[in-house]
Amino acid sequence: MKLHDLRPRAGAKKNRKRVGRGIAAGQGKTAGRGMKGQKARSGWGGKLYFQGGNLPLFRKLPFKRGFTNINKIEWNEVNLARLKGFKANSEVSPETLADVGLLDDRENPLVILGQGDVKVALKVLAHKVSRGARAKIEAAGGSVEIIER
Repeated sequence: MKLHDLRPRAGAKKNRKRVGRGIAAGQGKTAGRGMKGQKARSGWGGKLYFQGGNLPLFRKLPFKRGFTNINKIEWNEVNLARLKGFKANSEVSPETLADVGLLDDRENPLVILGQGDVKVALKVLAHKVSRGARAKIEAAGGSVEIIER
């Protein structure tokens, strides 16, 4: 067998119908479209909005306004009041907070917010810290370190 001997299997390839080419071809005159009417005319079909007189689907659906920002950053927000269980001079980082169960998602960056008070000195490592939270942590004798995302 040689390359020029290769052929598709019998019945695998069909010739297309050449409609409207005379009575002898079997698809002459109306070319398989029936008699008259909308479907017999050229240009019929493929109009997404048209549903035969029904209210089109996307007019039935409620309005969806605005857009979704694909660059939005979801933060893990932790207030100072939630840090009461930590001992003095302990390190508060995304890993330690995740182990305690204070983070929603380990992948998201951490921000410390200033609601509540801190009584003991803590070493806080976070991606972001609010001004009020930083002041309260440093007033209690602790330190704040910003880590990169």
